[in-house]
Amino acid sequence: MSERTTSGITRIDPETRVAAGCILAGLGATTAALVWAPRAAFSIDGGFEGHARDLSVLFVDLPLIVLGGALVPLIAWALTTRWVRRPWVAALVAVAALALGVWGLTEWWTPRRQPDPGYGPGI
Repeated sequence: MSERTTSGITRIDPETRVAAGCILAGLGATTAALVWAPRAAFSIDGGFEGHARDLSVLFVDLPLIVLGGALVPLIAWALTTRWVRRPWVAALVAVAALALGVWGLTEWWTPRRQPDPGYGPGI
């Protein structure tokens, strides 16, 4: 799994590095989709009689959000393992990058909302 070198730095074998990167990418894509879903629910449902339905959130926003959620921790993992060569530091940096990416998503991306509190899905 990992081996100690003469300088005391732990090195990761390539198979473990790839597996950890894939796990982090999957975790990032899943997290991004789970954060996206409640915010996009009104655009998918459309509200009363579906007049506000906007399916571009499914065809444009969802793939971009899942791709970003997968790539952000993966790139952070790859760069950190290359520079630091310590797996726990790389995993910590990847999770922190994912958290910052999700925070940025919730701050920046705002789909259409319901017009007023009394307006609901149907009668």
